[in-house]
Amino acid sequence: MRIAQLAPLAESVPPKLYGGTERVVAWLVDELVELGHDVTLFASGDSRTKGELHSVWPRALRLGRKGADPNAACAVLLDAIAKRAKDFDVIHAHIDWLPLPLLSRLGVPFVTTMHGRLDLPGLSEVLRQFPGAGFVSISDHQRLPLPEANWIATIQHGLPSNNFRPSFDQGSYLAFLGRLTAEKGPQDAIRIARAAGMPLRIAAKIPRGETAYFKKQLEPHIDGRAVQLVGEVDEVKKQPFLAEAAALLFPIDWPEPFGLVMIEAMACGTPVIAYRSGSVPEVVEDGVTGFIVENEEQAVRAVGDLGRLDRRKVRARFEERFSADRMARAYESAYRGLISAAAGHSAAAFAAPNAEHRREPRPADELPAPS
Repeated sequence: MRIAQLAPLAESVPPKLYGGTERVVAWLVDELVELGHDVTLFASGDSRTKGELHSVWPRALRLGRKGADPNAACAVLLDAIAKRAKDFDVIHAHIDWLPLPLLSRLGVPFVTTMHGRLDLPGLSEVLRQFPGAGFVSISDHQRLPLPEANWIATIQHGLPSNNFRPSFDQGSYLAFLGRLTAEKGPQDAIRIARAAGMPLRIAAKIPRGETAYFKKQLEPHIDGRAVQLVGEVDEVKKQPFLAEAAALLFPIDWPEPFGLVMIEAMACGTPVIAYRSGSVPEVVEDGVTGFIVENEEQAVRAVGDLGRLDRRKVRARFEERFSADRMARAYESAYRGLISAAAGHSAAAFAAPNAEHRREPRPADELPAPS
């Protein structure tokens, strides 16, 4: 297949530092190339890929020239895919709602993976304007606010199995990795670690709009010993940071669409202690790859129970469930279904499910093969 991938321009593909969506896009493109497909990545010029890179902006916006207008960059991206649309059998967008007016008019099968939260006002109105647009969710929970969308599959993220080397030692500290925002739970993580009597290391990005929150709510508790801030980590530094931890703390307070850091920890053999929110029950197997808890008190008890978990089993379950190869093959199946439906073959198998079936979505790799 000839496949176009439209990536966000905020970060390069893969990102230099923080950037979950761009990292997933990078893995997906490379795996699809390994499967023998002709893949073109529309992204910033500082991206790296095994496919063909179509550079639409010189550098990723976050690390590029200050003051660059993101709307201008997106306009260039949309113009690029409009000019080359007929070169592809299918177009896969990772930039949310923005390209729908264009992609709906190009006459090429397309699908959008939604990478963010969908419980925001106004989204149902957008959907009504594009009834033929197909979407992929990254967890079943993510799609709950928009059951009327044309969900063609739920495809969980995957990452290359050799990206992280597992460690089967118990670890000497608790880890927190993510954005330093209240919804990600860094304050809870600090309290949990202190109550459990274990040091906490925080590898995190401080968003520009969260500086006041950091200085008021977090910085006073970061002493460099019991609670240590190590800053953003790249792929090289992330490996030992997660592998040497006793557990990853994931005390979120928002409808997490997936939570890439959870499977990164599992790839290192490191269990996850997470609040029961969003996608967590779909990713963490309670008592196997970590513990799903309801509050800080249960999280503290879970820290004490970490010795019950087999870190080799954590790694094994990662390999079984969350490899990049599995993710790519699921998308491959979804693409074939879209192309087949567009050609008028087996359309019913890939049409928008009725209301009854939307409650129980099926992964793409369980969809019937096109005839």
